Amino acid sequence: MLKTAFVAARDRQRLSEIATILIGFGVNRVVDRLGLRYLPLLPRRKPRLDVTRLSEPERMRRAIEALGPTFIKFGQVLASRPDLLSPAWTEELEKLHSQVSPVPWETIRPQLEEDLGASPQEIFAEFDTDPIASASIAQVYRARLHTGEAVIVKVLRPNLRKIIEADLRLMAHGARIVETEWPDMARYQPREQMRHLAEGLNGELDLLNEARNCELLAQIFEGRDDIVFPKIYWEWCSERVLVQEFIDGIPPNDEARLRAAGIDKKLLAQKGTDAFLQMALIEGVFHADPHPGNMLALPGNRIGFIDFGIIGRLSRRRRNQLLVLIGAMLKQDADGLMAVLLDWTGASNPDMTKLQLSAQSFVESHSSIPLNLGLVLTDFMTMARENDLAMPTDLAILFKGLVTADGVMRHLDPNFDLFAAAGPTVRASMQTQFSLSGLKAKAEALGVGLYGAASELPTLIHLMLVRLKQGKVTVEIEVKGLDKVTRGIERAAARVAVALVVAAFATQLAPRLIDLGTPAFVTIGMMVFILGVGWLVLLGRNK
Repeated sequence: MLKTAFVAARDRQRLSEIATILIGFGVNRVVDRLGLRYLPLLPRRKPRLDVTRLSEPERMRRAIEALGPTFIKFGQVLASRPDLLSPAWTEELEKLHSQVSPVPWETIRPQLEEDLGASPQEIFAEFDTDPIASASIAQVYRARLHTGEAVIVKVLRPNLRKIIEADLRLMAHGARIVETEWPDMARYQPREQMRHLAEGLNGELDLLNEARNCELLAQIFEGRDDIVFPKIYWEWCSERVLVQEFIDGIPPNDEARLRAAGIDKKLLAQKGTDAFLQMALIEGVFHADPHPGNMLALPGNRIGFIDFGIIGRLSRRRRNQLLVLIGAMLKQDADGLMAVLLDWTGASNPDMTKLQLSAQSFVESHSSIPLNLGLVLTDFMTMARENDLAMPTDLAILFKGLVTADGVMRHLDPNFDLFAAAGPTVRASMQTQFSLSGLKAKAEALGVGLYGAASELPTLIHLMLVRLKQGKVTVEIEVKGLDKVTRGIERAAARVAVALVVAAFATQLAPRLIDLGTPAFVTIGMMVFILGVGWLVLLGRNK
């Protein structure tokens, strides 16, 4: 498909790199469907010998890793979407990692000096040029301020934005091709997935956005000293540099250090759950990737959160739907579960019998206590995929966060039941929504909406009257059996036309022909009259 090459002319070099990598890893279906094999000046090459024996998901995973950060992020998103992909694909994509070899200090230093306005050695009392972490987007360094505080300095990798922006443009075009070439993929909303990916990556490319996210979440727990967020040092932050407090915590999966620190793991699991659900269900904004490296155990049974490049947001309506879902799961209500799923996915014509059987099988397979939330949510999204339903993106992000958080809590307490632990937060959310103040707020919102609609009504009526006067109101009506009505109208019109001709002949032309006294004209006129009357009789019988 040469159209791809023309649309992506500005990114032809990157497109050629992508095509070469995909062909090299034998990802033939994607290459052929997107028309990449026919790009001008593309080197002719065959798949690498070391990948020919691998499965298609394995080849794709290796190709994604070779393609760089944009594709790695997209692969990681897909790994958390069992509503879109089968287990063979999600399990393979879960192996994707963004840990890469660090950029040499001499390459990072000029950019960092430019952003800080001076050398790191001048800004900081101590600065370790060996990174403590290196990912596909940024590298992290330890440092100490002149005032004594230990900090981390996060620095974007150089020249990254240009590559990612080119990738996003090409992937957006690829999503349009997918919807055109694979109509059955339209339900997965590939363009919406690309929009979400672009939004997330653009957020990660601006470290000021991460700093704002950190402070936004920290405000939720203001006044609580058992939930810790790092302090942001704004004077040294910019789009490419983030300086924040160093939180020296213990990963929840480090059993030896947790035991040595005297951490109460069950208490920590409950606090972590309360914090996550407080963010998601009460406030509607939450940490979207609470893996063991981002949730740290601190002395005194405190819990600290770090890394806020991506956060999730839930509208009030979504939060209400989530409460209904939790209720349906706990009550083993298959019909309620099915109703929530249909409401979320917006599906209008699913196989209802198949969906009902799937929902019933789902509640029966998760009837034991305690419930494994990670397994419950994964199976729920699998049920959606098997019934050709796709989850909304915001809920997919929440489910990924819940599954990840559930895994962390199970490291702390193998018998952890997140559903039971969620009880206090769910009750608090319900009390907030259905308290007098909550109902009053809903009533006020309804009143405002009705007032707004009422205030617009006179304008709408006036506009309709103007359109009627101008004859510009168009009404579209779909009538079943319209073809029969049309044929009836056509026959009626024919009868009227013939009747008019016969009547005109009988009343106007015939007397004049008789006056002329020409026998031939009289004979012809009478024949026309008789034929016309006969035709009208036949039309009347064929109603």
